[in-house]
Amino acid sequence: MARVLRGDLLAADLCRTVAEGVLQMQGEHGVTPGLAVVLVGQDPASQVYVARKMAKATEIGIRSFEHRLPEDTQEGQLLELIIQLNADPAVHGILVQLPLPSRFRADKVLNAIDPAKDVDGFHPVNVGRLSVGAAGLIPCTPLGCLMLLDEVIQHFRGLKAVVIGKSNIVGKPVALLLLERECTVEVTHIHTRNLPEIVRTADIVVVAAGSPRLVRGDWVKPGAVVIDVGINRITAPDGRSRIVGDVAADEMGHAGVVTPVPGGVGPMTVACLLSNTLRAAQMAHGEGECRQDELSSRRRSKVAAD
Repeated sequence: MARVLRGDLLAADLCRTVAEGVLQMQGEHGVTPGLAVVLVGQDPASQVYVARKMAKATEIGIRSFEHRLPEDTQEGQLLELIIQLNADPAVHGILVQLPLPSRFRADKVLNAIDPAKDVDGFHPVNVGRLSVGAAGLIPCTPLGCLMLLDEVIQHFRGLKAVVIGKSNIVGKPVALLLLERECTVEVTHIHTRNLPEIVRTADIVVVAAGSPRLVRGDWVKPGAVVIDVGINRITAPDGRSRIVGDVAADEMGHAGVVTPVPGGVGPMTVACLLSNTLRAAQMAHGEGECRQDELSSRRRSKVAAD
């Protein structure tokens, strides 16, 4: 029977570590890390996500600055707000909640954020740093995936990893992080030919395709580690809606490890956002120059030593 790797438990542990770091910053520098979240419009899902992020930030001691802008906000107004937040020393992290209304150019908005405050890790400067293995802020969901993998894999070198999904938000950054760990990485997507055969070769499978129950049991070899990033709402035969991942979880009994949906990668994304906020504050005061995935590896080594 596959081990269920609970992201909510690991996220709670990471949040405790971040809370300790916040107290240390306050004691050593008299500074409280600050996170500004910007939401444009009334998208219900986005409102829920923002509320959760802000509540968790407040819970662990991070100052939260919430900016809810009306639906008719113009792009220029949003860019002006970002300029103000870039210049505000109390704000160490800036997150613009996606998706933005269709009239906005999301790339222009995200690129306006100071890379040092880009806690989502989407700015081209941080993407470039990740691609060359330099210090920078790493996208939250890929970082959360790596931390989950660190819980169950001691030696990555030479393992075959298949990533399903080629997005700039998850697929590509996850592939880069796994390459840094010296995995052999193959990036695929829903249009890849012979996808089931490719997945069967993988020791690690990371699925971020946005396609409910795409990966079936006979796609995964025995003992593989499966990280399910998908969050899909479907309607069951009884008419009720439920959340499922990109993996047919009920068919994964032969896998080694599987993350659940919900309760897997999702909580790690929020925890890594807060970790990135602390790290941005540390870097603003001359600390935290190592990469976040190195911190994850160091934590794993410490746990093993203990």
